[in-house]
Amino acid sequence: MRQQQTVAQSVSCFGVGLHTGTPATLTLHPAPPDSGIVFRLNDGQRQIALNASVHHLVPTELCTALSLNGTSVQTVEHILSALVGLEIDNVIVEVDAPEVPVMDGSAGPFVRLIKKAGILRQDRRQPFLKIIRPIEVVDGHRRVVIEPASCTRLTYSIQFNHPRIGKQNYSFNWGAVPFEEEIAEARTFGFLKEVEALWARGLGRGGTLDNTVVLSEEGIVNQSGLRFEDEFVRHKILDLIGDLALLGVPFIGHLIADRSGHALHTKLITQILDQPDAWVLVNTANTPEAVRPLSLRPVYAAQTLPLQATPVF
Repeated sequence: MRQQQTVAQSVSCFGVGLHTGTPATLTLHPAPPDSGIVFRLNDGQRQIALNASVHHLVPTELCTALSLNGTSVQTVEHILSALVGLEIDNVIVEVDAPEVPVMDGSAGPFVRLIKKAGILRQDRRQPFLKIIRPIEVVDGHRRVVIEPASCTRLTYSIQFNHPRIGKQNYSFNWGAVPFEEEIAEARTFGFLKEVEALWARGLGRGGTLDNTVVLSEEGIVNQSGLRFEDEFVRHKILDLIGDLALLGVPFIGHLIADRSGHALHTKLITQILDQPDAWVLVNTANTPEAVRPLSLRPVYAAQTLPLQATPVF
């Protein structure tokens, strides 16, 4: 158990969106205790503040996206993964474009951004959602289940009919240092035929060999090769950690995913919230605000702000 944390100062990075190719500046700002992860989106005439919550999730094909009042931001999973992986509980993520910059396709650049800002411990206990009964979601051969455990652990299995992937398994014991060393640098990946099809549809406009591991039928197109021999399953865990941020509170349990993906990850989150008899909150302050895992941040749940009221740093 621990105290809540935020970033110590504002810090920015710049890049392009993976799917839109749109240039974007992302800025992290400190936030007070019990704020949660809040995206501040600027559509040019107004600013929208919305929690990183499954309630703001919108269906997308290849990434995780959030929306409120017609303003949306997509491909949020890598920055969310970095924040949750480094145990940042309260932060404002300001984005001036409809998509978070892809950077190098991993969470590594965001980890370095957070460490550049510094991590500030706050005077408030961080609640945890402790699983006490298994919850499972199945879709054909895809499956994800969360079970009771004494600590937080993720086990992921993938299987692709490709000579450089095949079947890969990885178990990750939660912690900021293991996240940085084992998971954060794993890059997004795609198959050459699928990438070409995306380009033909006007998607993947920001994708390059500098931010995506691309696989041909025989091997890997990137001359730099892989960062890990099992980089593919590690990136799946990276995405899962980012999606789990939409629960709104860290959990204690063992999550097992087999050939899963964003849709199944977020469906599990919905099932967890729909089954309050399957979990208890621990390390709370025993106040009314501390017993609502997705309502810990009601102030930022749905705000439309005049553009001049919230300056862009």
